[in-house]
Amino acid sequence: MAGGALGLYRRILLLHRALPPALRALGDRYVKEEFRKHKAAGPAEAQRFLREWENYAALIQQQINEDKQKLREKTVYGIRLTEEKLNDFRDEQIGQLKELMDEATKPHKKITVSKDSEHKT
Repeated sequence: MAGGALGLYRRILLLHRALPPALRALGDRYVKEEFRKHKAAGPAEAQRFLREWENYAALIQQQINEDKQKLREKTVYGIRLTEEKLNDFRDEQIGQLKELMDEATKPHKKITVSKDSEHKT
């Protein structure tokens, strides 16, 4: 993946600054891990990977804007995954999704944002 990936990566980390601290920490960790895993992806996989992350960035941007404008009482970030979408996932992706869900739903776990998750310009 080339320069477009780096720009998208930075954009996502910047968007995460507007998220609640626990979501930001979780999201930053996940984004970093996924972009590292896909550094050597082939062209078709890289294109699909970047398209999905572009969609994610657009969705998060929209939800952040709605939160700022107070269009909803409580902002919910992300989307519900349909059964059809889940059926398209590989076993590895289902495992990652389960790990994310477990991490995100742990009761009262204090998550700290490390210096590594700060955006560097």
